Amino acid sequence: MSIDPRLRDRTITLVGLMGAGKSSVGRRLAASLGLPFRDADEEVERAAGRSVAEIFADLGEATFRDGERRVIARLLDEPPHVLATGGGAFMNPETRRLILERSIAVWLKADVELLARRVARKTDRPLLHGKDPREVLETLARVREPVYAEAHVTVDSVETPHGVTVQSILDALAARLAAEGTAP
Repeated sequence: MSIDPRLRDRTITLVGLMGAGKSSVGRRLAASLGLPFRDADEEVERAAGRSVAEIFADLGEATFRDGERRVIARLLDEPPHVLATGGGAFMNPETRRLILERSIAVWLKADVELLARRVARKTDRPLLHGKDPREVLETLARVREPVYAEAHVTVDSVETPHGVTVQSILDALAARLAAEGTAP
């Protein structure tokens, strides 16, 4: 299947809860589109010279979110790429506005049970430190999902190979182009 070249015209920003696959799927999506991949958390770490966990522990979530907002604003000024954001990035009204104005936002929506299984293997999630991942994710889902629903496109992230999710994103983006009346 050929890819509509217009999908390479704007940054595609992936939003969603931790464990939804924003980074792993994002890398594959970028490769399939021939675009660079950027991970907002990695960019924040590079700018701060410390890990996300260290920023949370030493400076607090508010300081992290402020740095995250500034980094995402800078990234959205760059040429088109696929951008994976942290799970809380889209919750910041200013960051959300920038993402919605300067990119195509894709919500990778996943079931809490699946997310809990995925993040249970990770030890670098500051919001989960010393807590039950399922309980934290249920709370986050209740608060964040109505906001994630503002994304331009929603794609289910399910227990399938990443290539299937990438294809679902490409299909959803193509459908969005067609709905906008910009189909070839």
